[in-house]
Amino acid sequence: MSSPHAPDAKVQPKHLLLELLLASGDNPLPVSHAVAACAVFGISENHVRVTLARLAAQDMVLATERGAYRLGPAAQRLAQDVANWRSTEQRLRPWNGQYVAVHCGALARSDRSATQQRERALHLLGFTELQRDFWLRPDNIEQDIAAIRERLRALGLEPQAVVCGCTSLDAATEAAVDALWDGSALNLGYRTTQQRLKDWLAGAARLPTAQAARESFFLGGAAIRQLVYDPLLPEPMVDGALRAAFIASVHAFDDAGRTIWSRFYSALPAPSTANSKARLIPSHLLETLP
Repeated sequence: MSSPHAPDAKVQPKHLLLELLLASGDNPLPVSHAVAACAVFGISENHVRVTLARLAAQDMVLATERGAYRLGPAAQRLAQDVANWRSTEQRLRPWNGQYVAVHCGALARSDRSATQQRERALHLLGFTELQRDFWLRPDNIEQDIAAIRERLRALGLEPQAVVCGCTSLDAATEAAVDALWDGSALNLGYRTTQQRLKDWLAGAARLPTAQAARESFFLGGAAIRQLVYDPLLPEPMVDGALRAAFIASVHAFDDAGRTIWSRFYSALPAPSTANSKARLIPSHLLETLP
């Protein structure tokens, strides 16, 4: 039986393995640990090995000499994107009442992949579309507009997009801008998630380690996603103190989750240190396996 406030969800093997590797940091993840961790989520050893082989073929992971894996070169941007949530509050600066605008009118919409990547980059930095191809957010993040421009381009926004400051809006436009974000909903989200994490942690010690590991993965992941996609609006659009408390609760929960997973791994048999590469599924067999 799941504990109160714990989600009942499924996870894709690819996403789970990448998150386990991200959490491992500079330490390679033994295959035996990956198999044991995935078993907690009902994923078979065969499926784990097939998924690792596919990720290796995409350079997302690299097999080491001791039956373990680390993140590969193709996953480094993912690792950087994930790591950025830890410095969320350092990205904030006082709001001067002005906005940052991005105009994408010169960019083609026919390339669906490019459009999705562009919009993901804009959403990740809290931009919302005021009018077609014209995106806006308060000018209160990063060091300055040049840093915002650089960050957007690193996330996939095309260089042809115009990123600039936006001032002296007329009254009608100001009213339209004020309606772009729902500050009350954001405040409710901060409060609700903080309470959910607090309530779960209060009962975590009574859970079996494997169950605690599974539930902390889902709860922590959802909280981090909420933070990653938070638009980081300034006051008075949102309650800054409430958001700060929410961010602190996510950090505390992440620390607790890491402790739980460390305890889970510590209870496993020591991984083999045989000097052989992690066993992979031959690439020509990948498409024949489930």
